[in-house]
Amino acid sequence: MSKLPFTKKNYQLMIIGVLVVALGFFIMAMDDQPHGFGFLGITLSPIVVMAGFVIEIFAILYTPKEKK
Repeated sequence: MSKLPFTKKNYQLMIIGVLVVALGFFIMAMDDQPHGFGFLGITLSPIVVMAGFVIEIFAILYTPKEKK
């Protein structure tokens, strides 16, 4: 039986990353300015979406330390 590449912690971080990305898109949709050119659509939501992608990259690259 081979060892799986991801642990429970990896999957938890991946789910958090997906939720943060979804939150960023939801914030983008909440902008009431025409064509999304307000603060929410231009400034805040791209920062939140990028933070979600950074969490996803960290979740993929995360390797827990071996217990001795």
